[in-house]
Amino acid sequence: MNDNIKAYLASNIPERNFKVQQMEEYAQANRIPIMDPVSIHFVQQLLYLNKPRRILEIGTAIGYSAIRMIEASPKAKLVTIERDEVRYNEAVNNVRTYGLQEQIQIIFGDALEELKDLQNDELFDVILIDAAKGQYRRFFELSSPLLTENGIIITDNVLFRGYVAQPELTPPRYKKMVEKLISYNEWLMHNPGFTTSIVPVGDGIAISIKQT
Repeated sequence: MNDNIKAYLASNIPERNFKVQQMEEYAQANRIPIMDPVSIHFVQQLLYLNKPRRILEIGTAIGYSAIRMIEASPKAKLVTIERDEVRYNEAVNNVRTYGLQEQIQIIFGDALEELKDLQNDELFDVILIDAAKGQYRRFFELSSPLLTENGIIITDNVLFRGYVAQPELTPPRYKKMVEKLISYNEWLMHNPGFTTSIVPVGDGIAISIKQT
C-alpha cells in the first residue's frame, strides 16, 4: 500500500485504548511482527460481518491480534498457536492483563504439529494465518479441514512489501520466501475449494471463503 494512503487510513482509525497502544509501542520497539493497525482494523470488520463463534489463529506473537479479534467478537472463543517460548509467555501475560484467559486459549508448539492434534476438535468459523510465510500453504492445507461451511481463512502479508509483484527487486535474503509467497498466492487463487480475493491492505491480506 502507498505510504501516504496507509498513513491517511491509520490516522482515521478510531483511537485504541491505552493497553492496546502499549502493545503496539512495545512491538515496534522490540521489532516484534504484529498486524499493523490498518490491517487488524480490516480484519475486525470482517469479523463484524462474519460473527464467528470460534476463531483459530496460527501465529500468536505477543497476543495482539488475538486480543483485537476478541474485541470485534466478544462472544467468540479463540485458539491461537505460537512456537516461540518468549513470545508465548508474553502473550499469556497480555491475555491475562485483559482478563481474556477464558476466551483465548494459547497453545505452545509448532503449528505444523499442533494443527494435526486439532483435527478432532470443534470446527472454526474463521482462521487467521500469520506465521512463517514459507509454510503458508502447509498451514492452509492442515487448517482448512477445521473450517466450517462458508467459513473464511484470512492470510496476512501475502504481498510482502510489494516484492511478490516485483520479484526482481527482492533482496537476496528474502528471495526464497518471496518465491514461496508467489507460489502460494497462485495456488490459493486457483484452489477450487475456495473463492479468494487479495486486497492491498497493510502488507496484503488474502480472504478465502470456503465453497460448499
